[in-house]
Amino acid sequence: MAAESSVKVPRIKLGTQGLEVSAQGLGCMGMSSFYGPPKPEPDMIELIHHAINSGITFLDTSDVYGPHTNEILLGKALKDGVREKVELATKFGIILQDNQFCVQGDPAYVRAACEASLKRLDIDCIDLYYQHRIDTRVPIEVTIGELKKLVEEGKIKYIGLSEASTSTIKRAHAVHPITAVQLEWSLWSRDVEKEIIPTCRELGIGIVAYSPLGRGFLSFGPKLLETLSEGDSRKYFPRFQPENLEHNKRLFDSVNDMANRKGCTPSQLALAWVHHQGIDVCPIPGTTKIENLNKNIEALFVKLSKEDMAELESIASADAVKGDRYGPGLGTWEHSDTPLLSTWKVA
Repeated sequence: MAAESSVKVPRIKLGTQGLEVSAQGLGCMGMSSFYGPPKPEPDMIELIHHAINSGITFLDTSDVYGPHTNEILLGKALKDGVREKVELATKFGIILQDNQFCVQGDPAYVRAACEASLKRLDIDCIDLYYQHRIDTRVPIEVTIGELKKLVEEGKIKYIGLSEASTSTIKRAHAVHPITAVQLEWSLWSRDVEKEIIPTCRELGIGIVAYSPLGRGFLSFGPKLLETLSEGDSRKYFPRFQPENLEHNKRLFDSVNDMANRKGCTPSQLALAWVHHQGIDVCPIPGTTKIENLNKNIEALFVKLSKEDMAELESIASADAVKGDRYGPGLGTWEHSDTPLLSTWKVA
């Protein structure tokens, strides 16, 4: 591995169960799937090693990324003593079959998924294991009960939830302490602020913000669409469709103008806004380029005054964004309490 960077990335306590992570993580999904074709493995391993040497040690993956290939990539990157330097999070609960996603959370599946992830990652224990989506056919207490057994067996250290409602979080936490909740939180995704964020803080649960750059929109605005390769799932998201894009461009333009005044990039300003939400929040921006990783790290040192935060609050108002986060049928926290179709087609 390359020499360690002189940049000192702060570390934070994620939740109250003992997990400590870098104040910013690295989302690894785009290296292997959903955002175009898989990137060259040697390049991605180099990127992961650079992130770790720069102090970004909280790595996020899932068994559905690929599927499976992203975990295999992480397993290769973490050999030769690298594993001990990172906090590794992966997820279960979404299965890709016959061009459809299926949600599953029964105990037998939970255990089988964990064993399979451990094998692909080539490790003995997962630091943070999330339920990626909530299977509404299975009481959350049953799913968490099996995860609790896996903690007791030493196969996972901490339990997390992704896209879970307030009710689901509380019920799960009553069975076994939840260390972190992963949710989409950014200047253009703020629906979690009313109930879910306060619930996490009430229970001492850490907050992991995925897609903190609006899936790249807060970095490039509408120009992003000109760069997307064939098969990039973002092409099909409602917020990127023509009927919503022109409206959403206003948000990017305002963020970009403010970033220019502050002497940073729009990405750095958007990330800094997430960091300023509290020391219990860890954003996990993804990237496939070392240059972008370095720029994302610099966002940790962008200072925002009360006036800056107020300006961003006005920019990212309730009507600032048009379009749903996902297409029809894809479960989010809003659906984690009530029965929903357990499958949906891949765009």
